[in-house]
Amino acid sequence: MPPLISVVLPAHDPNGGLKECLDALLGQSFRDFEVVLVVDRSPECPERTADAYGMRDPRVTVLRLNAAVGIGRARNAGAARARGDYLLFLDSDHLVDPEAFAAMAERLDATGPVDVLHFGHLREHGDRLWPGGADDVLAAAGPAVTTPAERPELIGTPPLVWDRLLRRGTVPAFPDGHYDEIPVVHATTLAARRIAVLPRPCVTIRRRHTLHPTGSPGASHFDLFEQYGRSFEALNAAPDAEALRPHLFTRMIRHFLFVFDLAGCVDRAQRPQFFHRAAEHYRGHLPAGYRRPDGREGVKFSLLASGAYAAFEVAKLSHIARGAVSGRR
Repeated sequence: MPPLISVVLPAHDPNGGLKECLDALLGQSFRDFEVVLVVDRSPECPERTADAYGMRDPRVTVLRLNAAVGIGRARNAGAARARGDYLLFLDSDHLVDPEAFAAMAERLDATGPVDVLHFGHLREHGDRLWPGGADDVLAAAGPAVTTPAERPELIGTPPLVWDRLLRRGTVPAFPDGHYDEIPVVHATTLAARRIAVLPRPCVTIRRRHTLHPTGSPGASHFDLFEQYGRSFEALNAAPDAEALRPHLFTRMIRHFLFVFDLAGCVDRAQRPQFFHRAAEHYRGHLPAGYRRPDGREGVKFSLLASGAYAAFEVAKLSHIARGAVSGRR
């Protein structure tokens, strides 16, 4: 009999967290799950560690690939091998709470089969720990099974593939490049007929960046634009697309601005090009009658909409300078 949950885990381990990730999985109080540990030819994949866990526990299957394929294709291979009713896609720097799978199973017992079970997560960076960006939406969703049309704000949550269970057989192929989870999350959410929410943190991510440890060969941060292009293609084919469009649009622009502002993502020489690509997507996908967010975020949206790169950079520097002055008081 197939397990309830299949964890698809590419073994890329640039930060040395794979053992802790696997220990947390195998320490679950709920035991009806499997782990498909995907090892490709990347030097970041520790084959000995993978083999040790494969021999230690029969729930761990080690799947070897004969090339360095990156995270997206590793996930596709793992999903094809998985037998569970639901798929959970993790990375090596995730820790699963010991009672997480039990809580998921209890929620599914209450709801019956669903296409998506969206749960909470925590972020850890240094000595800081804070809740994920979907927490307020999940808390407000209530216990009833829902749909995107009934809860359009769900399409506006951060598009993370590791804070939800996805019903096996409904997950499209992950594309190449960075941010490969974006169109997959949006396509599965838009196509879902039954969505349930579990408003408790189940997974902790132990990195600040919202990037996979490794993209496919040739990946870059500019892949973000193509991935959201795929998401809007899925949206255009969905029922109630116009009601959902503002939520996806806001998420896209927030994501663009986050990557643009995050140190180490976009090289200084590429910042003007990235900004203007983002501005093109803003104008190209702007919903009719769209109302920008309030406050400083709304100002950033406005500057991006107008393609005012120089003004945006000046405003950012002014904000940093004000913060520095305030910090000295």
